[in-house]
Amino acid sequence: MPIRIVRLGSPRAKGEGLRIGTVRRPPRGVPKDQWAARDLYDVWFPNLSPSEPLLKATFPVKDERAWKTFRRKFLAELKSPVARRELELLAALSHHTNFAIGCYCEEESHCHRSMPREVLEELGADIAPK
Repeated sequence: MPIRIVRLGSPRAKGEGLRIGTVRRPPRGVPKDQWAARDLYDVWFPNLSPSEPLLKATFPVKDERAWKTFRRKFLAELKSPVARRELELLAALSHHTNFAIGCYCEEESHCHRSMPREVLEELGADIAPK
């Protein structure tokens, strides 16, 4: 029952299960009761998104150097005790139920969702291939 790492708003995969939005802000102009219907997410979980100060300091990411800085700082945030416990919970759940986590960005390789994927893999989570 692997975790799927998805782009929010993309069509749901068969058997995907609960979709968790790991984004700092809910979608603009979309009523809360439409989030799931529009394949955005069922549950908003900003805890695993970059902090507001990090976003303000680094976005938009304009080049590879800025991406490396953002990546280093966000991985440090994911090592905090609270984030680590949440990632450990998701890793454990991946062996028992289907769910997905995601962000709005088109390309995962330059999206914050690539970093939780990395940490979840280190924690032994069952993750669906890209």
